[in-house]
Amino acid sequence: MNSSSITCATKLTGAERIERLRLIRSDNVGPRTFRSLINHFGSAKAALARLPELAQRGGAARAGRICTEDEAHAELAASKRLGVSLVAPDEAGYPPRLAMLDDAPPLLGIRGSVEALMRPMIAIVGSRNASGAGLKFAGKLAHDLSEAGFVIASGLARGIDQAAHRASLDGGTLAVLAGGHDRIYPPEHEDLLASLLASGAAISEMPLGHVPRARDFPRRNRLISGSALGVVVVEAAHRSGSLITARIANEQGREVFAVPGSPLDPRAAGTNDLIKQGATLITEAADVITAVEPIMERPIELREPDGDDRFDFDPDAGERAHIVALLGPAPISLDDVIRMSGASPAIVRVVLLELELAGRLERHGGGLVSLI
Repeated sequence: MNSSSITCATKLTGAERIERLRLIRSDNVGPRTFRSLINHFGSAKAALARLPELAQRGGAARAGRICTEDEAHAELAASKRLGVSLVAPDEAGYPPRLAMLDDAPPLLGIRGSVEALMRPMIAIVGSRNASGAGLKFAGKLAHDLSEAGFVIASGLARGIDQAAHRASLDGGTLAVLAGGHDRIYPPEHEDLLASLLASGAAISEMPLGHVPRARDFPRRNRLISGSALGVVVVEAAHRSGSLITARIANEQGREVFAVPGSPLDPRAAGTNDLIKQGATLITEAADVITAVEPIMERPIELREPDGDDRFDFDPDAGERAHIVALLGPAPISLDDVIRMSGASPAIVRVVLLELELAGRLERHGGGLVSLI
């Protein structure tokens, strides 16, 4: 099997890893904000020093909590005891396609076989209350793709996810966790996770001890699709989490595949709609392989920092007020904010960064932002 290549040449020092961990574990710092801070200030250490000031300029009543050195050292030590490595996107061992994303986790908790993370992946997702036919097909598809050399990525959930994992244990499967590595959900799949770590792996962006909440699953879903060449949706009702994964996969430029089902089964309503909307209909592993082979021939290129992210001046009060006035509860694209404000992209980005650190800005898929 041919697969894309990527060069991971850097390695963080111990101090840099601690500083990056402190930054991403601080209040209101998500992956995109983390990237902006690093691009702007040059290092996590410099960004940490400026967090209170930026949050205050964004309108925060009080500074958010900043992760301490002791807390970061404790998390690293606890992760090591569990066999979890915290890896940056430009380091060896980070899933190559996941590293391409604008919102790739700045430090990813990885446990299991690093070799499996370097191989081409196909994600298989679907209903938690899957039908017998859906479970059987998911297992066969996962087995056949695994036999062809693909690692199967899924979310360790009940139903389709667990069927895909179990059918690809020998060839390697990736479990993407919504909580910390020590807070497996659902709990009855702890044995499945233990089994898959021999030839596969588990990843999470959450700290140890984090119990998954409803809002964590869409965040987890972007890692499932982002790690893979494409996503196969086996069964999905309307408004299911699997459809969120399919939407995110589209936004990430990944292939979306759907298995057709009976119009009489509500568990197939979402997949049938995906096909109507342009997803590739598949009925066997060969359909997936044929579609992704051309993608695998192309080299993987990590996103370079935006050239205008670094600057030595701050927005004035008028510019800041004008940009904030363009924002509201309805999502708007960054490009529209830049065009309507007449400000430079760098000025707009720093105002949005201030608002986000103040807990006033929400980022959505497709480059959209809104005020909270």
